[in-house]
Amino acid sequence: MQRLDGEQSLMRIFIGESDRYHKRPLYEVLLELFRKEGFAGATVLKGVAGFGANSVLHTDRLLCLSQDLPVVIEVIDSEEKIENIIPQLDSMLQGGMITLEKARVIRYKN
Repeated sequence: MQRLDGEQSLMRIFIGESDRYHKRPLYEVLLELFRKEGFAGATVLKGVAGFGANSVLHTDRLLCLSQDLPVVIEVIDSEEKIENIIPQLDSMLQGGMITLEKARVIRYKN
């Protein structure tokens, strides 16, 4: 088992639920990529509402149900490992946003 302690990097990828990569949901492709590359962990979160660069509101409210809810993929690992995957992500993402920040890992175990 990989052991993470102390300061690591947290990458968040903001995309839409309808984003695709080779006709597959982008969030699924990214999750598989991070697993294949041996990242310490990744989680896909589906938002209930949000808007992006075009200021179009996407929501799960019944009266204005969106087909493109926000999705956030959170990935934690070393800064080096995250920096090395970014060029590959750049070729896969048509839009969205990626943020990076420091994260203090205090517990990581099986």
